[in-house]
Amino acid sequence: MQKNNQPPLHIVLFEPEIPPNTGNIARLCACTGCALHLVHPLGFEISDKQLRRAGLDYWEWLQVNEYDDWTQLHNNIQAKGTWYALSTKATNTIWDVKFKADDVLVFGPESRGLPASILASLSMIKIPMRNDAPVRSLNLSSACSIVTYEALREINS
Repeated sequence: MQKNNQPPLHIVLFEPEIPPNTGNIARLCACTGCALHLVHPLGFEISDKQLRRAGLDYWEWLQVNEYDDWTQLHNNIQAKGTWYALSTKATNTIWDVKFKADDVLVFGPESRGLPASILASLSMIKIPMRNDAPVRSLNLSSACSIVTYEALREINS
């Protein structure tokens, strides 16, 4: 983990829809020191009981920022690293890139993923998955955990 107060990574949830997923990711960010960025509209209220339950009592240890839309996030985020869009449509995997401190990991809404306009503007990567079965994707909080810990492993090695 970073030794100063700067977050090692920035986790962006673009229009998240499911409170427990966001709560689990908030908990992940609290445990790893990563900054969490939420882009509205959200599919729930921040005070949602399910969101709070998933995040447990970790909220005081979390750096969370909210933005009205993608433009406001893009204009205001304090990150100098590479921006990666996580998408099952990507050809490169998380093993094909070299993550660095201050990188930004962008995840889309659970039901539809990131819009084409955002995908076209960022480096797209995906988590390797089998392609011989009709599986679409991993759960958002699981995917976020996998990518976050792979990035942290690379940053800290």
